[in-house]
Amino acid sequence: MPTKQTNQDTQDLLTKAGHQTQDSEFFNPIPEGYIKGRHKYVVVLGTVISGLGKGIFSSSLAKLLKDKGLSIAPIKMEGYLNIDSGTLNPYRHGEVFVLDDGLETDMDLGTYERILDQNLTRDNYTTSGQIYRTVLDRERSGGYLGRDVQMIPHVTGEVKYRLRELALKQRADVIFIEVGGTVGDYENSFYIEALRELAFEEGEKAVSFVALTYVIEPPALGEQKSKAAQLGLKKLMEAGIQPDIIAVRAQKPVEASACQKIAMFSNVPIKRVFSMHDRDSIYSIPDAMRESGLDSQILTMLNLHDRVNVVHEDEARISWRNYIKKLNSKRPHKIKIGITGKYAALRDAYASIDKAIEHCATHLGADIELDWLDTTQIAPDDIPAALKKFDGIVVPGGFGHRGTESKIACIKYCRENKVPYLGICLGFQMAVVEFARNVCNLKDAASTEFDQKTAAPVIDFLPEQKQIEGLGGNMRLGGKDVLVKPQTLAAKLYDDHYTSKPHADGFTIRERFRHRYEVDPNFIEKLESNGLIFSGRHPEQPIMQILELPKDTHPYFIGAQFHPELTSRPLNPQPMFLGLVAAAMKHANPDIDTEALLNSWDIRSKA
Repeated sequence: MPTKQTNQDTQDLLTKAGHQTQDSEFFNPIPEGYIKGRHKYVVVLGTVISGLGKGIFSSSLAKLLKDKGLSIAPIKMEGYLNIDSGTLNPYRHGEVFVLDDGLETDMDLGTYERILDQNLTRDNYTTSGQIYRTVLDRERSGGYLGRDVQMIPHVTGEVKYRLRELALKQRADVIFIEVGGTVGDYENSFYIEALRELAFEEGEKAVSFVALTYVIEPPALGEQKSKAAQLGLKKLMEAGIQPDIIAVRAQKPVEASACQKIAMFSNVPIKRVFSMHDRDSIYSIPDAMRESGLDSQILTMLNLHDRVNVVHEDEARISWRNYIKKLNSKRPHKIKIGITGKYAALRDAYASIDKAIEHCATHLGADIELDWLDTTQIAPDDIPAALKKFDGIVVPGGFGHRGTESKIACIKYCRENKVPYLGICLGFQMAVVEFARNVCNLKDAASTEFDQKTAAPVIDFLPEQKQIEGLGGNMRLGGKDVLVKPQTLAAKLYDDHYTSKPHADGFTIRERFRHRYEVDPNFIEKLESNGLIFSGRHPEQPIMQILELPKDTHPYFIGAQFHPELTSRPLNPQPMFLGLVAAAMKHANPDIDTEALLNSWDIRSKA
């Protein structure tokens, strides 16, 4: 039981933070050092249906403000009770995006990182499960001083506290708050109430609300109908929130009549109703917003004009428009790349891979046709016929045994036929298995994830190595240093074109991991003696992290235990994907000078 002194200490702490005390009903949780008015908030909410692109809209608008020199901190607030996204099925929720600090999050965090070119942390993501756990843990320890703990004010108070703490921690001028799902979802009701309270407490010109809605166009009618959008916005207004900006999703540009109806029934000026119709690339949306004046509208509503850095904005605009010009320009080099995984039916499961390839295609002038092959539906013997049309192959990550033998057959085909290959996580591990079986003559080689009785466990679960890093045998998650060996393909890809640090044995890079199994050190010597090169490893332990084949035996064969796709950005494409696309271009057209392509990577930001 909490002691009298503990209760007094807790009361002092809560009072200091603006929490509720014994003799007061006042509950306005504010972190120590928080200055009211210093931080502004933009809240993005969805109506009608989920999946409208709230993250795309929010990150695009956030980018415009960051371009102006403002400090930005986005946060995604999910309604589900999961503590993080690590256990979510990709078919239900898309890919799991891993932050540098190891948190497994919603794929929208990847959108924010790519468009803002900014690494996020666990402070930029929360779920109902996290909120409830914090409140209940505090209640169990006597943190509420015997009060009856309720949704209002305690749960909503925790939401407000986290938002203000994020603003303080990341010194943000503007916090962009995206609430998952729609305003009609029961699990979102406490978020919406907390945000209403936040706007009330912060005062005028502190919080701006954006509502995404959807205009339908039934084929039988041949015109856009806004009634569903109107009803969705009405639901939001019934919750006490008056939207300041409305983004209207539609397949085609939203007609003026639909915009006028939406504006009239939501009390939003027509100039703040933005047509967010389908576009060829999400990266064109920031410029469309700028042209419509949304950035200026936000500055006015939040009284931020005096914080704008005009020089910074001009430089950022030019840099982004150069990228968009490349994105929209004619691309002379046509190539085909295959993605062979078990979630091929849902492209959101590999969203970051899709974007990483798009970044590279834009910079290298490649017109890439992507084909997604489900390895659970193709027998190993049918792989050669299925892959012969491709100029490059990516075997992505995944968990579980399904489709792995077909993945191994894909890798064998690429190795023997000199097709450019990039293996990611499981694709790295299966490349080790394939090489062990077919080159080292270890016919029973396998991963103990799939065959615990194998006589040649070249991929194994090594808890003693995990304990060295303090991971206690759990998954290896987040950003880790990788020591790159000089005079290798990996060194050529990364050196001078990536954030790297000098090391006595080469240099180190930082990439993000999400896996449990490693190359068993007992087999490393045999694998290397037969020609496999481990060009990246843990700086201190015998943990292999990059593999490749010698240049004289294969034009481009490389694998990474980490997920390189998670760190690719539009203006800073990821080196391994750049190498794959360049090699695929040469595979399609042998006359292309691949070396010149690789040496022209001044497009990257150099550290």
